Amino acid sequence: MTSRQFRHRIEYALVMVVRAVASVCSDRIVKWIGAAIGWVFWAVDRGHRRLATRQLQAAFPSRTAAECRVLARRTFLHFGRSLTLLLKFSTLTPDQIRARVTFAGVEGAREAVAAGKGVLLITGHFGFWELQGLAHPSVLPPATVLARRLDNPYLHALLERTRTATGNRVIYRKGAVRRVLRALGAGEIVAVLIDQHIQPVDAVTVQFFDRPASTTSAVASLALRTGAAVVPVFGLPSEDGTYRMVYEHPIEPPGADVADPIVEFTQRCTDVLEMYVRRNPELWLWMHRRWRDDDARVGGMFPRGPEPEVMNVPDDAEEGDDTRDRI
Repeated sequence: MTSRQFRHRIEYALVMVVRAVASVCSDRIVKWIGAAIGWVFWAVDRGHRRLATRQLQAAFPSRTAAECRVLARRTFLHFGRSLTLLLKFSTLTPDQIRARVTFAGVEGAREAVAAGKGVLLITGHFGFWELQGLAHPSVLPPATVLARRLDNPYLHALLERTRTATGNRVIYRKGAVRRVLRALGAGEIVAVLIDQHIQPVDAVTVQFFDRPASTTSAVASLALRTGAAVVPVFGLPSEDGTYRMVYEHPIEPPGADVADPIVEFTQRCTDVLEMYVRRNPELWLWMHRRWRDDDARVGGMFPRGPEPEVMNVPDDAEEGDDTRDRI
């Protein structure tokens, strides 16, 4: 057994211990455990702690350094809670999940589905996006989730089982363009995260918090090609301890007079995400190096992983053409 395989097994064992504890605890205790995990990572991961604080200061220049540090700490706590809540939800039945969530904007999303051209659900690493995915099939048809494989094969298998437990499907790099086009052509729902840094060959540059951010062009390309509706979705905490899943109005596509419709459409999608992040900045993944306009590198407990998998949709891509799948 290599050291890497040993590390993967240790990581998986630790996660499964937390999952077992979460399965028998109340949601309140599960959140407390998650916050404690977030505190630990805040204390020991200096690299990501500094990155989160620095990016918050750049995004909110009117806030003091102390205020940004507090927000960064809250972000660590939130993602600790997100982890333990996801593990808790992975042990629940669909009815138990449904009892813990409320929905807003579902009728608009249903109308988009009824149009028959497919729906692209977009969100970011914000709030409780994984919980939103688990709850989604209780009110709308299941979604096909576009995702990146985790490096740890044991955790990858666990996450895939969790994501598909309520009826969703997951697709990865190989054949993604063909499968997404097929799903949209059948009037189905496809879910995509839009807030990761993308290599320039597969991206467009838009403004995110008044800074240029390299962003996937796949959503705009697919929507303009297929006529699919683009619906932003967000999972938010409620004061009563439940979770509010919001389906926003579909984003209006740009008109024919727009010089670069893909850039404009991508900017409109990004603007909706930014609006939510500005309202609740502690719920977004500030530990991710979203902007690459500096030479900073982050070590800490989470070394930078491979670039996220993204889709570039060539103008002449055909549904059955595997050679044109670029992720």
